[in-house]
Amino acid sequence: MERDGRRLGCLITAMVTPFDDAGEINWDAVERLVQHLIETGSEGLVVTGTTGEAPTLTHREKVELYRRVARLANGKAKVIAGTGTYNTAESIELTKEAEDCGVDGILLVCPYYNRPNQEGLFRHFQAVAQKTSLPVIVYNIPSRTGRNIEASTILRLAYEVPNIAGVKEASGDMKQAADICSAAPDGFAVWSGNDEDTFHLMALGGIGVISVVSHLCGSECRQMIEAMQRQDLATARKIYFSLMPLIRALFPPTSPNPAPVKAALNMVGIPVGAPRLPLVECSEKEKEAIRAALAKLGKL
Repeated sequence: MERDGRRLGCLITAMVTPFDDAGEINWDAVERLVQHLIETGSEGLVVTGTTGEAPTLTHREKVELYRRVARLANGKAKVIAGTGTYNTAESIELTKEAEDCGVDGILLVCPYYNRPNQEGLFRHFQAVAQKTSLPVIVYNIPSRTGRNIEASTILRLAYEVPNIAGVKEASGDMKQAADICSAAPDGFAVWSGNDEDTFHLMALGGIGVISVVSHLCGSECRQMIEAMQRQDLATARKIYFSLMPLIRALFPPTSPNPAPVKAALNMVGIPVGAPRLPLVECSEKEKEAIRAALAKLGKL
């Protein structure tokens, strides 16, 4: 099959995992959230990524999420399973199970904590990708993993591993993003991994974003992407500037994602509960900033 990362979507939401008051997965809320995201323009959904609190989900919970969300999406949006860990063998096992559940793609985060070198990173992603027929997105987020996947490694994977379909680039380094976009093979997609970088990265040749703010402003994110696609920079810039206050409120330096976006969803009447420990709910000051940003956009 010819590589085409766009098939996974230009606007992909990194979906939160709803919990109930007891801290268990709220399956009714999962169903409502999937419907909401599809209705507001998401072409793809990442399940059990960073925003989905993958580190605190059990293996069984992850597999059940893949199965249920694939069934709920029912072809209306691509479902991408976050199966990457710092253990290559475990990542392969989970990836195979996700494929059996009917998902459409795989997201593999850079191995964290053990901090492999670039050759180790290449071999890790190659090993996992070779064990699945699904398209794979490499996820580079050095602020969380402690290791940057260098542009040369991304490009090596792009040219040597046929089913690696693209990269979620969340380094915040536009020079690195430019190096990837300028030299990647046809069909290899670059998504922004930070909502605040989407405008800039698309200007360099990226295709869209794997987003958090799209939980709340999916239609606006879709409009911005479409404006960039038709090279209407003025419209795209206007939308981007309107979203900036909310994006910044959702990523305060003192409260890690997804606590802020969960607070925001609860505010707008989409109950998703609180994050699991070791994450905690936002402070009242942080919630005030979120509430103000939502009100400014007419979401409250």
